[in-house]
Amino acid sequence: MKTNLGFKRIATEEAFLTKEIGKAYRDLLARKGSNDIGFNSLVGYYQMHKSERSTAIAARLEDLGERRIADMDATGVDVQILSLTSPGVQIFDAATAVGFARSANDELAAAIAKYPTRYAGLAAIAPQDPKAAAKELERGVQKLGLKGAIINSHTQGEYLDDEKFWDILAAAEALDVPIYIHPNTPPNAMIQPFLERGLDGAVFGFAVETGLHALRIVVSGALDRFPKLKIVLGHLGEGLPYWLFRLDHMHGAAVRAKRYASQPKLERKVSEYLRENFYYTTSGMAWTPPILYVQQVMGVDRLMYAMDYPYQFVPEEVNVTDALPLGYEDHKAFYQTNAERVFKL
Repeated sequence: MKTNLGFKRIATEEAFLTKEIGKAYRDLLARKGSNDIGFNSLVGYYQMHKSERSTAIAARLEDLGERRIADMDATGVDVQILSLTSPGVQIFDAATAVGFARSANDELAAAIAKYPTRYAGLAAIAPQDPKAAAKELERGVQKLGLKGAIINSHTQGEYLDDEKFWDILAAAEALDVPIYIHPNTPPNAMIQPFLERGLDGAVFGFAVETGLHALRIVVSGALDRFPKLKIVLGHLGEGLPYWLFRLDHMHGAAVRAKRYASQPKLERKVSEYLRENFYYTTSGMAWTPPILYVQQVMGVDRLMYAMDYPYQFVPEEVNVTDALPLGYEDHKAFYQTNAERVFKL
């Protein structure tokens, strides 16, 4: 690990969990109170399984103190942008979710106040109550100093392209803060083929489900209604940067043919929204070829560093991004200044 880069390493997709919500997850699992197959698989493993990996991650998720700071120091990470881990509050009923989001944001703000040079954060919100979610985002940004919203993809099978959620998009645009769409396991309507071969989580299901969510937002016309909205995707864009040509070709053909009543004519190409409204991070993808590809096709000003702590806490991976064949200013943009601009650090 290099110690003299001349700029900060800001990690932009780093997870935490409050003890309150962790207990609520475990209680929900213990009483078999959720019919969400993905939640039972994902959170059941990380909160209830006793493997070395799951117990280490569970402990690190709930630590916003010295252990996390020591891990950051060991990997040369100067700042973590913290967000409530998937599925956040989105698994609960609306009233419970609204309360948990508020308390999680208060706890996050307290941790940031204790370590103001090491942490920043994104506000948890409850899409189950869109108006309350918009108000909590406003409180999080204006009162607590948080830097945007974290939404852990689908909310009980529903997506942000549905107009009933557009109060959230309007609030983010008005506040000029990004929405980070973090993966969730696929909803019940699509999970079974993934689960049958253990592909429902980060190995593949996350990318498919979250990439789908992003595309639903684009093709719905939501970004024509909210043209200044900023959305962040992790994991090098959940595969979407590799599909730009085909997305433009096939979506354009379907719209011209008026094949689907649910697909309005857009003001821009699909690829243009993905280049102009979206930002991307390297979370979990410390691999030089696709990093350089995403920089090439989406723009050097669109890609930011992330580790995906603590789920992918591999200290030596920082060596990969330290060694990227970039000039000083582009390397600084990747690690520091893009994040400072997007999240207003």
